[in-house]
This record gives sequence, C-alpha cells and structure tokens, in this order.
Amino acid sequence: MADKELFNYTEDSIRSLDWKEHIRLRPGMYIGKLGDGSSADDGVYVLLKEVVDNCIDEHTMGYGKHVDVSINGKTITVRDYGRGIPLGKVVDVVSKINTGAKYDSKAFQKSVGLNGVGTKAVNALSNYFKVTAFRDGKEKTAEFERGNLTKEHKEVATKESNGTMVTFVPDDSIFKNFHFVQEYLDNQFWNYCYLNAGLVLNLNGKRYVSKNGLLDLLQRKTNEDEIRYPIVHLKGEDIEVAITHGNGYGEEYYSFVNGQFTTQGGTHLAAFREGFVKTIREFFKKDYDASDIRGSICAAISVRVQEPVFESQTKTKLGSQTVYENGPTMKNFVGDFLLKELDNFLHRNPVVSDALKRRIEQNERERKELAGIKKLANERAKKANLHNKKLRDCKYHYNDEPTGKDKETIIEKQRESTIFITEGDSASGSITKARNVNTQAVFSLRGKPLNCYGLTKKVVYENEEFNLLQHALNIEESYEDLRYNNIVIATDADVDGMHIRMLLMTFFLQFFPDLVKNGHVYILETPLFRVRNKQETIYCFDESEKQAAVKKLGNKPEITRFKGLGEISPDEFARFITADMRLQPVIMDQGEHLQLLLEYYMGKNTPQRQDFIIDNLRVELDLVEEGK
Repeated sequence: MADKELFNYTEDSIRSLDWKEHIRLRPGMYIGKLGDGSSADDGVYVLLKEVVDNCIDEHTMGYGKHVDVSINGKTITVRDYGRGIPLGKVVDVVSKINTGAKYDSKAFQKSVGLNGVGTKAVNALSNYFKVTAFRDGKEKTAEFERGNLTKEHKEVATKESNGTMVTFVPDDSIFKNFHFVQEYLDNQFWNYCYLNAGLVLNLNGKRYVSKNGLLDLLQRKTNEDEIRYPIVHLKGEDIEVAITHGNGYGEEYYSFVNGQFTTQGGTHLAAFREGFVKTIREFFKKDYDASDIRGSICAAISVRVQEPVFESQTKTKLGSQTVYENGPTMKNFVGDFLLKELDNFLHRNPVVSDALKRRIEQNERERKELAGIKKLANERAKKANLHNKKLRDCKYHYNDEPTGKDKETIIEKQRESTIFITEGDSASGSITKARNVNTQAVFSLRGKPLNCYGLTKKVVYENEEFNLLQHALNIEESYEDLRYNNIVIATDADVDGMHIRMLLMTFFLQFFPDLVKNGHVYILETPLFRVRNKQETIYCFDESEKQAAVKKLGNKPEITRFKGLGEISPDEFARFITADMRLQPVIMDQGEHLQLLLEYYMGKNTPQRQDFIIDNLRVELDLVEEGK
C-alpha cells in the first residue's frame, strides 16, 4: 500500500518563495532557456540584454549618448551615461521585485521593460553582482551574491559623469560552461544601434553606431547583387519599416518593439504581413496570392508602443492589440501607414514598382509549376510512412500552442526541441536509444544527399530525401511552422561525414536560409577519443584534450579513436546529447554574399578549393608545431 504520508495535503505543503528563490528555481520563466551561449537566445545573452535595455531606455528618454560594455572572460560590465539611479533607491531597484521607475509612464513613456524584473533576475542569477549609481557629484554602490546583499557602501563624492555601472558574473552552477559567441553579440549590438540612430555602443573597444536606422539594418543583412530593387525605407510617428525582395526563397523579417528584437514576431509583424499584401493588391489592382507577394521578401519593422504587453518575460513576442491607450488597433495602425506611405512611394518610384511586380509574377509562375509536383511529392511522403521509418518523433514541438497550467514549462521544453539528422542506421540507432523522447527527435538519412547548389526548389520535391526532410521539419509551407527549435547535423567525424555535413548545409542555405540566419542549425560535436583506465574514463573532443587525459591518467591508459557515431554505444551517447551537449552553431556573417559562398564551396571551382585547403592545412600544422 502506498505511504499515506505522501498524499497528506496540509498548510505545511504550501511554500512561499522569496523573489530570489523563485527566479533561481524557475529561471526559464525570466530569461528563457539556459544554454551555454551556443544559441543566440541562450540565457547569458538575455542577462546582458536586460542590463543594456535599461541604458537604452535612458537614451530613448534623451539622456546619455553612448554605452560602454566590456566582457572579460565571464565578467560583464555595462556603463551608461544617463541620469543614474536615484542614490537612495540603488539597492531597491536591483533587489526588490516590482520596484522601478517604469511603472510611471511619464518617466518611461515607451520603455522596453515595464515589469521591474530585469535587473533583479540578473542579480539573482549571478555569482557576483555590483551596481554603482553616479548622480550629481555623488556615487552609491551595492554588492550582491546570488541576489543577497553582501555590502552596501556609503554615498561618497565622485568626479564621474552621471550614469549607472553594473558588473556581474553569471552563476556557473546555472549557466554551465557558458561562453559568448562574437557574431551573436554583434547582431545584438547592431540591432540596438539600428533602432536608436545616433546611439554609440562600445563593446571591448569595438564601436557600433547607425545613422539610417532600419535602412542600415537591411543593407547589412542583404547584398546589392541579391536584391531586386533598392531598399524602401519609410518612417512615421512611432513606426519605421524597410523592405526589399531578393532572389532566394522564404520570408525574412526583423521585428522590433520599443527597441526590443521580437524574434517570434507578434501583433505588429502580423499586421505588417497583412498590410503589405493589402497595399500591393490595391496598388497593382490585382488579387495576387499572398505567398507570391511575400515570397523572398526581406523586411524590418519597428514600432513604439505605450505600455507594451509581451507574451513572456523574455519579450520575444508582442501581444499588444493597440499602440497606446484609446488609440488605433495594431492592425489598423500598421496597415494604414503602409496603405498611405508605401502606396505613395511606389507611385513616385516606377522602377521599384516594376521590379516588385516582376518578382511577384515570377513567384506566381514558380508556384504554379510546382503545384503538380508538390501533390505527387506529398503522396510519396505518405507512402514512405515518414513517421515510422525516417523520423523518430518527440513529444514537444516548437510551433505547438502551449496550453494549461504548465504553460511556462511547456514553452521551455519547446525551446529545447531538437531534431538530430544522422547518417546510416547504426548512428541513428544509438541516438534513438539514448535520446530524450520528450524533446529530441531523430531523422535518418540514407546515403549522401544530392549537391543541390544551383538547382531550383523543384528538386526539393523530386528528391525523396529532401522531400522527406522538409516534411519532417514541417517547413514546406512556411518557415514559421518549423517543428523543432534546434536542427542538429550529427555526422561522423571523417571525410564522408564532413561531406554530408556540407551537402546538408548547402540544402538549408539554398532553399531555407531563414533557418540558418535565425540560428536554428547546429553541428553536433561528439568525442573523437575515449581515454580510460580501471578507475576513470575521459572523453576527448580533440587531440589536445586527449593528450591532457593521457597525462592525467598515466600508466599507459587504453585509448579508443571513434571512427563513427555508430561505434559509440547508446549508454555513452546519452552523455553527449544532454541539455548541455556541445553544439557548434552554423553562423553566416551578416553581409556575406550567400550565392558567392555556395559557389566557392559547392561549385565547380575545384582547383581554388584545393589551394584553400592546402594553405589552411599548413597554417594548422604550424600552430600544432608551435603548441597552440
């Protein structure tokens, strides 16, 4: 019989957590997924953002023209030159929940954050947190550990300019083995500048500044040779948009609210997508299909909203239905702006409108040509019994609408949702047995994929492997329907494995570049060596780790070189695909010419690639000889 004590539900069963305990117990509610910094939405970037957001709000209100940020190892320092926290409230502002100036709309009319939680979460999730306010010739400092006040300094005189300085070290018991990826930091800081023209950000001596807002953003995200017409840049009160069309596939959007990058869009982006289609139909007086109008679009939209409502503390999706109290709906506000300003622009610029029309009609022709092929491809996918033979699915999916009282927990699991793309039965078998069935799926490739460089999207439907893969990812109709947050290429660490990796990346970059640009594609790093004796086993991911392990274990330990993933047992594999698995993000430098990149690595310029490999191999050998 079950122990009745387990089912006793009394007053003693009820716990009240203080703000620090709650944040540390449920960090995902405040900063999203934890991660190690390999993903752009990992918690360490959110911590930095929460502190910098306060600096941006000061700038938006007209105080402080630049912000200095330094990242030294795992220590982050942020210094702004705004008004500075009122000295008598320095401790309260960073350690008392629901305390701050942003509840007063007069002080922060259109702020990023309004809940008074941001810096408190950073404080609670940091081993060390220090805040100093400089104000009118005086300064006040307070120091904390994991949210607990350890030292409150007295007010002293200072010659420092007004402003606030925050130094913190993320808690390594929560953010295990974390690191910062420079490309992610670059994007984060450039976005701040695009939305705040004239603001100067300095990160470890690197300067970020923008004069032309979203126009600069799209110029950095695109390439002159890849766009169909010059970028359309429109500005109004509390709204700014930039629009162009390219030569690729899909829809690419960058949406912002009060300077916050809303990676999951929201009401403002939905209003833009709908308003753009309506404006184009009315301008050309033709009922074009919405997918033809938006196909290959690259656009950015920024709105300023009073008292914004986000769907979570991480503020990645806007839920506000209106722009300000008693004002127009978001749909009408954005739609009316486009109907007036974009329509006027197209009338004044016939070269742009003609180029846009040609792009839309090209999309229309290609869609109709693919219609018959897609129908046959879908029938083939059903006959292949996808979900039983090729895909071992998981429980939680990225695009499902979470419901119920455990909504936050479900969202956290959706962020973890991962699909491993493997080669061969042995590797997929090991991962399948070792995976977490709630959040990890496995897709098994049969042989090497086709080199699809230079081919049209027709091949995605005619090639069985590509067709089944896009169905597994659920991206046939729209990138927004993506089934898994993390797409992980898991191939052998040999020549064939590297070749398959390149072919898969070509597939994604050629037909679904949004997946790469939005940080969904990764390479799984698995150990190359196992070094062990009777007492200890060490798994090593490179030669230097192997040498260190041999030195540590001594007495001629047994060394195994894994030739393929199939040689790693399921029990061992389970250690390498946990939440803190080693993932190498596939990052495309902003402004990099996609077609030139694909042509160089996957085209017919074999001699060039051979010279590149030989030259870089020499550099690697030189570094090894130098002990680097």
